[in-house]
Order: sequence, then structure tokens, then C-alpha cells
Amino acid sequence: MTRVQLSRLPGDRVLLTEDGARQKIALADLPAYVGGREVAGPGAPRWVWDDTARWYPSLLAAGVRVGRCHDLRLCHRLLRRAPAVDHRLLEGEQSDRWDRLRPAEASAPALFSADETSEHLRADVEDARQQAAITSSAEASRLGLLVAAESAGALAAAEMTHAGVPWRVDVHEELLAGLLGPRPPRGARPRLVEDLAAEVRRIVDSPGLNPDSRPDLLAALRRAGVEVADTRAGTLRRVEHPVVEPLLRYKKLAHLFQTNGWAWIDEWVSGGRFRPSYQPAGSATGRWSSNGGGALSFPVQVRSAAVADDGWVLVVADVAQLEPRVLAGMSRDQALARAARGADLYQGMVEDGAVATRQDAKLGLLGAMYGATSGESGRMVAGLTRRYPAAFGLVEDAARAGERGQVVRTLLGRGCPAMGGAWDESPDAPPADLDHQDRHRRAYGRFTRNFVVQGTGAEWALCWIADLRNRLWRLGDEGPVEARPHLVFFLHDEVVVHAPAELADAVVAEVGAAAATAGELLFRDLAVDFPLNVSVVRSYAEAGKPGT
Repeated sequence: MTRVQLSRLPGDRVLLTEDGARQKIALADLPAYVGGREVAGPGAPRWVWDDTARWYPSLLAAGVRVGRCHDLRLCHRLLRRAPAVDHRLLEGEQSDRWDRLRPAEASAPALFSADETSEHLRADVEDARQQAAITSSAEASRLGLLVAAESAGALAAAEMTHAGVPWRVDVHEELLAGLLGPRPPRGARPRLVEDLAAEVRRIVDSPGLNPDSRPDLLAALRRAGVEVADTRAGTLRRVEHPVVEPLLRYKKLAHLFQTNGWAWIDEWVSGGRFRPSYQPAGSATGRWSSNGGGALSFPVQVRSAAVADDGWVLVVADVAQLEPRVLAGMSRDQALARAARGADLYQGMVEDGAVATRQDAKLGLLGAMYGATSGESGRMVAGLTRRYPAAFGLVEDAARAGERGQVVRTLLGRGCPAMGGAWDESPDAPPADLDHQDRHRRAYGRFTRNFVVQGTGAEWALCWIADLRNRLWRLGDEGPVEARPHLVFFLHDEVVVHAPAELADAVVAEVGAAAATAGELLFRDLAVDFPLNVSVVRSYAEAGKPGT
């Protein structure tokens, strides 16, 4: 496949490098150039640039959709940490600047954000280094799939910010008024929230109490005879005192006001769309995070405001028990893969004769992935290890490696962060507190145990949305991304597609087909089911919730 590297030049110009040949064009001409090349469809080049969030929003704003790219910033970070890569191959001209390059904001269609680190970076030079690092690796095929999926995820993230979640501001404001009272003046609490604050002050006899101040609230509670170590809801619920009920209601409503109140609408909703800023690979495992808008912690209270346009629907799909199924696939545990056939893996374990109840299966499998060693969960782990030795052995090996201070990797090759300098690298000067060091190693072992499964689950999800965005594009006859069925939301194991109502059935089929393709890409000849819970709704709040 042809690769075209894009590098920013002074004077609003762009350097295009293709098979060693170079040409310079005006920045203003870039959308027409890219759009003209994308007309070739599958024959279009792979666009190679420093950061998708720097280049793609302006193309989308001009109505240009990109099929494939290679995001050098994301892939540089990934390859730097990949155990199967010779990191010396990533060294050279400007490599220190690539190390420092930070993600751009994708929320505005300006082509370049103000970031001196990205100025005049040579995409062709860095691309050559990255391709050499991948092809020379013993895991070249897997790494190649990972960087392609990571880059496709970056395209999907920019498209979701561009298209936005359809959002009814009137519904949202009506909801806020009903729960909180009328919109307050700037800097003031809503009336119903302030009423609850006044009730809390009265009960604990602290007229000047600011319930948003944790130290002040703790002190007031203790003066009132409420001895708690913190003010978390779970802690407060264990206390019998008249202040608990109004305080819990206050905390819930104050949180709604602060995180998804009127100020949130003003900042994040425009033109009838909620446009969050996603950060692909924002966490160590490769899971996404959010640069703003709180998209990855979408509160249930405001989901009723996410309403499809007239004549359109929302197709909401999530994967049942993603990480246990991923564990079956990556460990190639035939018995666990057999139990995973069908909608409920835990029930499959019961039918396989491994455990007596579904709850036992859930306790044991989650206990293995999260390192349970005691209680009911620890007891179930011991028994299930004999039944599913490959799966349980994989996470146990990852934990032991972490305790030795070793890094682990996902199925496709993403490496975990290092624990840091270990004391046994300097045997003549061990730390004063060996117990602390032992606890640190065990904690890192719990992290590596979960990293291999959660990170591979993130890879499956990337392959899912990478394939799905292309399938959705092909369902439309013409027009830009937002005129066709398109992704508007993604959260770890869940997607939301905004689609014309007449294409709802076709979208449901493509969502399922993309999930099956993701499983085949990662696990090849081992059949692992990834059943979906799918709802076709007008409002996101109407979507059915899966079993856990």
C-alpha cells in the first residue's frame, strides 16, 4: 500500500513525501488533495502524520473522510514500550522531540494547535524508523496489526468528536430544573441543592459549613458525633445518623450540577451535538480516556438528552463479558473457549461442569484476573485453575513476572509500564524497608496480571471499531461522515451508532459482523464468541442494559 507522509512546513505549507518523491503544497489546498486521492477508495494511500488530532479535524470540516492513516505520535509511544521492538531503531534525528510530543485537542477544526514540539517534524524520517522497528521484530505481524488498529482508532475518535452525539438541550435543561431547581446565578448553587446544604448544616449545627470542603465536612461530622475516615458514599451509608440521608442526596445532586449541569452544556454542546474530546490510548492498557466533556463517565441521569435526529435512530451495542472471553482467546484455553460459546460465559462454565452456580463462575474468573487470594473468590480460583489451566496459568504467569520486576505484553505486543528501578539491581544497598518493597512488587504483580487481559481487550475493541467505521461508511450512498451511519460514542466495550432509521437493521448486522472479524483477527483459528447486546432506540436512556 502506498504511504504518503505529511510534514508541516513554515509559511502554511505542507511537505508530501511518497515513495521518496517530495512535493510541497499550500495548507489550504490539502483538503482538495486528500479528497482527490481518497476517491480511489481501497486504492487510496495510507496517510502518515504526526498526530491525527492535529490533521484530521480540518479535513472532516471540509467534508473529507480518510480511510487509513498511521498516527506517528501514538505509534512512537507504543513502539517505545513494546518488548518485541529493538528500541535503538527508533533513535535518530528528532527522536527526542517525538518522545516529548503531546496529544493535540481534537475538539476544534483548526489544522494545528499551538505546540512547538510538533513544528517541522519530519514525518517521512520517523515513519521509516517505525517501519524498520516493526519489520525487524519477531512479532512483526502482530505489531503491524496493533499500529494499524491504534491509528484507525484515532480516526474514529476524531470522527466522533466531529459528528457529535445528538443532544437535546431542552430535555437536558428540563431534567436539571426538575432535579436541581432553576438555573442559578454564576457561582451560586441551585435552589434545591442549597436547601439540602442548609439541612446538613442544621443537623450538624455548623451554620458556616461548606459541604463541598472535605476537611470542613469531616470536622463538622466529628463534632456531631459521626466518626468516619472519609466522606465517600459507601462509608456514609454504614453510619446511622440523621445527617446521612440529606448529605448523600446533596452529594449526588451537587455532583450532577458540577459535572453535567448548565456550565457543561454551555461548554460541550453546540449545534445540537455533544462533542467530547477523546484521547485514544490514554491509559497504559491502551484503553481510551477523555480530554474533556466526561464522555467516558456518561452519567445515567442525563442519557435521556441523547436523542436521535428525526428519522434517525441510535444503535447501541456492547459486548457481554469481554475480558473473560479475551482471556479464553489469548490463552488458547479450549475448555474456556467452549464455555464462552453463547450469550453467557459464566453459565457456560456451569454447563461445562466446572462450577455449581453462575455466581461461583463469576467470582472465580474475575478473581483470577484481579488477583483474589482469599475469601470465596480465592477459593473458587484454586478449583477453576485445575479446570482451565491455560487461562488461569496465563494471568498467574503475568503476576509472577510483575513481582520479579519484569514487564509484560498484550497479545498484539503493547508493553506495560516498567515498575521502575528495583532494589535487587543494587544488592549492596537494599532499601531500609524490605516489607515496603515486597508490597510494591506484589502490587505491581496485580497490575501486570490485569494488564495482559485488559490491554488485549482494548485491542479487540480497537479492531472492532476500526472495521465497523469502514462498514458504516459503505452503507451510505453519498455525503460526509455525518450524513451516513456513523459512530458517535465508544466506551471500552460499547458503541453507539447514529443511523437513518431505514438502515437500522443493516447497521445491527454490520456491528455484529465487525465483532466477529475482530475475534478472527486476534485469535485466528480459535473460535471465541463475542455476543452483543444490541438496542435500536430513539434515546440512549432507552437502551437495554446487559447482564454482567
